[in-house]
Amino acid sequence: MAKTEFQGLTARTRKMLAANENLAVDFKREVSGVKSSDFVAFANAADGGTLLLGVDEYTSNTGLQRGRVVGCSVDDKARLALVNKALECTPSIEVDVYIENLKKLPIMRIEIRANQHRPFCNSRGEYSIRSQGRNRALYPSEMLNIFLETEAELFYHRFKGVATKLEAQVNEISGALNAELLTVSSSMEQLEKQLKMAFGRIGQLTDSSKKRSRNLLHNVQDNQLILANLERAIADDASAEQHKDRLELLEEKVDNILKLLSANKKNNQ
Repeated sequence: MAKTEFQGLTARTRKMLAANENLAVDFKREVSGVKSSDFVAFANAADGGTLLLGVDEYTSNTGLQRGRVVGCSVDDKARLALVNKALECTPSIEVDVYIENLKKLPIMRIEIRANQHRPFCNSRGEYSIRSQGRNRALYPSEMLNIFLETEAELFYHRFKGVATKLEAQVNEISGALNAELLTVSSSMEQLEKQLKMAFGRIGQLTDSSKKRSRNLLHNVQDNQLILANLERAIADDASAEQHKDRLELLEEKVDNILKLLSANKKNNQ
């Protein structure tokens, strides 16, 4: 679980205090000064933003605006009030609350993360965004752009998920087909070996054997047709290239078996 309470100031907070309020940072002296529109403005920004509570803005010796720690209430009541204001927005805005500088003047750092559910509005239906260190109304063209960006992002994630699932299914089918081709190849090898052994041992076939030989020849010819149909069926498949060599090997084995059978048929006619 990430740490949410700190005795001193974190490096992130020190860096923000050393700069002025901007698109990503807003200083608030009191918790009561935070409005739901503050959460909306940061939530509608592309990179989110940070609210520093218990911080007052002052002008430094160089004439620049900076943040000064003055402290604020950091009890559970104050935290709950802030979270409720964020939840009142539409859609509800999730925030991360950090308590810092507990040894001296405690402050709150509220992180509003970039969100894919933009645009957001407050309970009064007001849409706002950060601009020039302050909140302003969201222009219609900006709202349209946010809608388009959000929908495009959602479409991308949905499409990526479907494409990944489809790719896995294709790979699974390709793997199964590859395994079947290996099995057929092995069977062809065994058949070729058995035929060679049989033809080497038998000098003269009986009429019954000749008939079985002719039947075997027809069966192998049928297998040759099936193999040709299989090759055509997967010709348009994206994974056809990886099966091409194996199909060619099967065709070669079928041809060898046919030659054996045909030669033997001629010898016994």
